[in-house]
Amino acid sequence: MTAPDRRLSVAPMMDWTDRHCRFFLRLISRRTLLYTEMVPSGAILRGDRDRFLAFDPAEHPVALQVGGADPAALADCARIAADRGYDEINLNVGCPSDRVQRARFGACLMAEPALVADCVAAMIAAAPIPVTVKTRIGIDERDDFAHLAAFLQRVADAGSRSVAIHARKAWLSGLSPKQNREVPPLDYERVYRAKAAFPELEVVLNGGVSSLAEAAAHRGRGVDGVMIGRAAYQDPYILAEADRRFFGAGDAPPSREDVVEALLPYVATQSAQGVPLRALTRHILGLFNGLPGARAWRRHLSETAGHPGAGPKVIEEALDLVMAARTRRDAAA
Repeated sequence: MTAPDRRLSVAPMMDWTDRHCRFFLRLISRRTLLYTEMVPSGAILRGDRDRFLAFDPAEHPVALQVGGADPAALADCARIAADRGYDEINLNVGCPSDRVQRARFGACLMAEPALVADCVAAMIAAAPIPVTVKTRIGIDERDDFAHLAAFLQRVADAGSRSVAIHARKAWLSGLSPKQNREVPPLDYERVYRAKAAFPELEVVLNGGVSSLAEAAAHRGRGVDGVMIGRAAYQDPYILAEADRRFFGAGDAPPSREDVVEALLPYVATQSAQGVPLRALTRHILGLFNGLPGARAWRRHLSETAGHPGAGPKVIEEALDLVMAARTRRDAAA
């Protein structure tokens, strides 16, 4: 199978990058690689598989991120991901939460590179889709370049050809997951150095990237790709120029209004299947950030999406408020 193009991707984010978020983001960028939330291997093997793995074909290219530390279980997950049509499966070696550590996966696996290698090798042997790893630059006191290089060598030797590196180390105790995204300083030079040391390995930089201009600047330093996280969720329209800027697309990006209109049939279908409107609208609150009517858009969606029977009309009404604010601005100009 052809590997997805990772020049630009949206990071896997717990409670955020669910299937509704990904469908919405795909309406803004056709080429940016999208990731699921991290799904524990046990949830895939013993839980409600449709709940965790279902996605719309329009989401392609889409990658499944999985958490686990048992090679056999992860091999089964890779096989299932391929059967489900995912374009990639990614092993989480970066989440520092206590809950994840208790299950012996996430960032704590950086201390067990041989086990990570066994997991990667098992996944590669089980499925034809690319197997990638998302990790940190280090953990606790294991945060010099030698430790990172040794870890990457194990991953490469196991057969993975691509790794995403969050340019912060993780403290496995004393900091919350949120603090671990903010307190440890960013060290982009460490990621650039990793790419230079492993030219055959595709290296994707992650952490603190807030715009396409920043992503382009990082790519100019030699990394193969850049992963944007919260910035793409909070202000999703920053992805509008991604296809032209990173993938060479010739078409003009959709307007915000085009995105809303394209989303409405999906909302109608999901609402008819019993999905609460709030589960959909929570992902689109930032679409008009910085523009007249943005506050009215957010307020209307937030206040009315939870009403009984709420459906696509709520979004249409919110868009009308945005258009009315734009008309008032133009009349005053």
